[in-house]
Amino acid sequence: MTTTFAQLGLPKSLVRSLESRGIVEPFPIQEATISDALAGKDVSGKAPTGSGKTLAFGLPLLTRVERAKPNHPRALILAPTRELADQIKQELAPLAQAAGRNVFAIYGGVGYGPQRNAMRRGVDVLVATPGRLEDLMEQRTVDLSHTDIVVVDEADRMADMGFLPAVKRILDRTAKRRQTLLYSATLDGDIAVLSRSYQSDPVRHDAGSTDDEAIDAKHHFWLVEHHDRVEHTADLIKAADRSIVFTRTRHGADRLAKQLTKLGVSAVAMHGGRSQNQRNRALKAFSTYRAQALIATDVAARGIHIDAVASVIHFDPPADHKDYLHRSGRTARAGATGTVVSLVTGDQKRAVRRMQQDLDLDAPIEAPALDALDHGGYRIGTPSLNESRPTSKGSRREARTERPSRPAKPSKPSRKNGGSPNGNGNGNGNRGGGESVYVANLPWGTTESDVVRLFSPYGDVHQATLINDRRTGRSKGFGFVDMPRPAARSAVDGLHGTKMGGRDLTVRLAKPRTHSR
Repeated sequence: MTTTFAQLGLPKSLVRSLESRGIVEPFPIQEATISDALAGKDVSGKAPTGSGKTLAFGLPLLTRVERAKPNHPRALILAPTRELADQIKQELAPLAQAAGRNVFAIYGGVGYGPQRNAMRRGVDVLVATPGRLEDLMEQRTVDLSHTDIVVVDEADRMADMGFLPAVKRILDRTAKRRQTLLYSATLDGDIAVLSRSYQSDPVRHDAGSTDDEAIDAKHHFWLVEHHDRVEHTADLIKAADRSIVFTRTRHGADRLAKQLTKLGVSAVAMHGGRSQNQRNRALKAFSTYRAQALIATDVAARGIHIDAVASVIHFDPPADHKDYLHRSGRTARAGATGTVVSLVTGDQKRAVRRMQQDLDLDAPIEAPALDALDHGGYRIGTPSLNESRPTSKGSRREARTERPSRPAKPSKPSRKNGGSPNGNGNGNGNRGGGESVYVANLPWGTTESDVVRLFSPYGDVHQATLINDRRTGRSKGFGFVDMPRPAARSAVDGLHGTKMGGRDLTVRLAKPRTHSR
């Protein structure tokens, strides 16, 4: 039986506000932590970005927080980046209104005036980045002596970015008797020290780790010439559509965005050298589908949560395996599928292989192949099963300087040998004359019978297949439905973007599958 937000102890006003936004089923981290947080306990939550932790700490915080006096916020949420701070504020603002409270975010890159004015009026819940918060504390615009609920979000990334000393100084200025909620992809090392120093008998909940951010993606490593990388990137984006591309430097991000635009790919750049308004515009263009690609540096993209990112492209290899996981975790979120492609030049092969060993990612560095993106790829923690498209002997060396051609459309499967979503038989995973439909962002408890009932009004359903997690046996929230071609297209038109169990469904025609003989 599915647990509801009301059963977790939230007040009716917040439950109604959630329902009005189509949110009716809590994610695992929310179900695990909300009751303890409502009870006033300190909580250490192990959860990656995109797992639903904003509501996990935000809902109990809004339930418990008192009204603030001018310049004296009653609750504080610390976030490592401007973008994450703004996203938290945007997500909590309608809920705060339902609870009769207000929420405001302060961060660098914008003027001080509006932030000072907001603090003078009184802010119940303050979302802040450490640097700007300390500035305003020194100016006596913010006094944390009455702040008795504190959330440290993305604590591991605070540590990576060198913010922990500032976080400790800020916590030292809050109320002595307070509730401290700490959320991080890891709870060891510096984060364990932070917990021991600033939490009192915390309840620990584990809803995944940073490794899980990229565990469900398929990973590819392409051996390319340095001068071919831009064209390979353009091909990848055109094939996958919405993609986040990572570069090592700010200048590299700007240059690549311009180069891609010349090749017919709408791209926007986002990095720390741009003003906050420029970064907000870039993020909005990408999140509203006006731009196909977001070109970003590591720091700028930390903590950003954007749904339905089809692929992540490492234009420049990351510094280490942790950065690889954080970057790659921008795709394959909330049960959806995703593709991660690294462009590797000859002089980078040794460093990339070391990184693969740290990741437990057994994948070859091979010739570029667009058609392998649909049916190949390698998973973290899974031994290589030679899933990628086999190449003829010597083809890797020959293909290094060539751009891959787009995959040819497969011939129509015969009715006699129609395939299935599991890849049995020939064809593209559907019965003769039919289509395979990809459906994602399904509620966790959805069964194949539920999917059949969902699609049946649009025509005959030959087969529905849900994809389960190999470790837990639990649905990963996506699957495939085989239908006659006209019915499949009607189902896509009728169901994409509709809600099921409070979630916006992603429904599209599945990409054709090919099988080597």
